[in-house]
Amino acid sequence: MNLRDLKYIVAVAELKSFVKASERCFVSQPTLSMQIKKLEETLGIKIFERNNKRVIVTEVGENIVSKAKAILHDVDDIEELAHNAQHPLGGNFRLGAFPTLAAYILPDLVPLIKDQLPDLRLILIEEKTNTLIQQLKDGEIDAALLAAPIKDEALTFTSLFDDAFKLAVSSQHHLSNKLTVTPADIINEPLLLLDEGHCLRDQALQFCQLNGAKEEQNVRATSLETLRQMVRANTGITFMPDLAIREDYSDGNIRYIPFKNPQPTRTICLVWRKTNPKIQLMTMLTELMQNFYADK
Repeated sequence: MNLRDLKYIVAVAELKSFVKASERCFVSQPTLSMQIKKLEETLGIKIFERNNKRVIVTEVGENIVSKAKAILHDVDDIEELAHNAQHPLGGNFRLGAFPTLAAYILPDLVPLIKDQLPDLRLILIEEKTNTLIQQLKDGEIDAALLAAPIKDEALTFTSLFDDAFKLAVSSQHHLSNKLTVTPADIINEPLLLLDEGHCLRDQALQFCQLNGAKEEQNVRATSLETLRQMVRANTGITFMPDLAIREDYSDGNIRYIPFKNPQPTRTICLVWRKTNPKIQLMTMLTELMQNFYADK
């Protein structure tokens, strides 16, 4: 058994195909199949059930693949430790962010990071929160910008800044002349929210459920910009984070009204694996972001 064999079985398990796995591993399909067959014979078990139509991971195979992934992740960590010791502030850095944050934070952060850390090559990933957390745990990304709370023992995080929500309403809406709003003002109003899987939706729903407001069930958007256009059309009202409205106050067709204290707020964090060896880099990135948003 060697690391190459472990990479082969992980690839087959993930892709459910010997052909696709061989392409990922840059070997011929017969070579990959032969090596996996040898491994199965050495272990005396079947890792995969295969026929002409599909590949199924056996029950014992699932456990072996899980162990193989863990071993390969440990090997990656060893290689990263060595590389980081030589180039602690350089190399590839895979940074994730969820959709309702990425479009509004990355345009500011990327030039800042490139200026302060010129040897760092940023690779940006935009995914929903649950996907980013899994990618972090699987070692597919180095860090992610996520909203608190972060409840996973494999991860650690540092808070960067708070991003308050305002109520977005059409200029034709009866609430548009108010200087501030309270939770009582939005009870029975048609509240527009994002589709399932967006953490901003979960945060808004939590606030609404605590205060009696109800979601407009017939409409769910896939982006903040869709919500913004629906509000402009006076289809309903929504929550909009400050990050997404700093450059939009001049729009005469939509108003962003602050909530009276306590305001609904999300805390943005930099999150990474506890085992990630790039501690010096994480510290520098955290300080850069904290200082930048402290001046906003």
